[in-house]
Amino acid sequence: MAAPPCLESTLSTTTDFNQNVITEFRANEGRVGGPFEGADLVLLTTTGARSGAQHTAPLVRLYDGDRTLVVASAAGAPQHPAWYHNLLAHPTVTVETGTEQYQAVAVPAEGAERDRLFALVCAQQPGYADYQERTDRVIPVVVLERVAYGADGPPATDLAAKLVEIHTWLRGQVARVREEADAHFAARAAAGDGAPPAPGLGLQIRQHCLAFCEGLHFHHTAEDGHLFPDLERRHPELGEAIDRLRAEHVTVERIRGELVELLADIGTADPERFRDELDRLSTELTAHLDYEEEQLIPVLATIPFPPPAADAS
Repeated sequence: MAAPPCLESTLSTTTDFNQNVITEFRANEGRVGGPFEGADLVLLTTTGARSGAQHTAPLVRLYDGDRTLVVASAAGAPQHPAWYHNLLAHPTVTVETGTEQYQAVAVPAEGAERDRLFALVCAQQPGYADYQERTDRVIPVVVLERVAYGADGPPATDLAAKLVEIHTWLRGQVARVREEADAHFAARAAAGDGAPPAPGLGLQIRQHCLAFCEGLHFHHTAEDGHLFPDLERRHPELGEAIDRLRAEHVTVERIRGELVELLADIGTADPERFRDELDRLSTELTAHLDYEEEQLIPVLATIPFPPPAADAS
């Protein structure tokens, strides 16, 4: 039996019921029984907007071609579900399909694109149209964009290759945010008299930029907490280079924080200030990544990735 369109509301009724569905999903490669037998579900894990804790919600999976969509319907309730507020604060989410798990950037659609996707959703699950009629809020449609490190090349087999994968993604995200910001500010200028353009790029820019900032912060935190101390013990000749990299992390982190503040309202952000901050971050980040690769790749190339399993004996 196909999953009823009220799945999201039903699954949110009690914590125990929610956890039972999650447990069954993970134990049976995404298949669940009972009233949701045959449903096409995903598990979406978000980071709490206030708590910072991880929260997992089972949701109906819908499609736009090969893109995965989820809908923040809450069965037509007057308020968005908690998981939607979480992904606005922390766009990087984890998606489980039953057979795989991957990171994604959650991007709510806006304007005409949201309307197109919602019509598509209703064609796949007509119940969502009823939910929209029950509420004055515009029910969000969220696109889950898979984060693919190293998608254009072979899997990394050493730590140097993995580092380059991550650095390539970071460089690409900066370029993407700049392109989207330029398009957004051009649309604002075309609207004239300081009026904002029709919705379309604001949330997209915000989510991509926040995801980049979160990825950068996580990458540097992992290096400071784990990689650098290990390299200092094993390769004391790298001490001076690592000290410089740590100092650069502090500078990049400050600029990252300033950029996050600008994103508080991308619709009214000053275009020149936003571009200047993004250019400054891009310039310093590129120099930092180049120097790190120059100094560390020869050593990291000797370290297997993923690391070998510990000897059970």
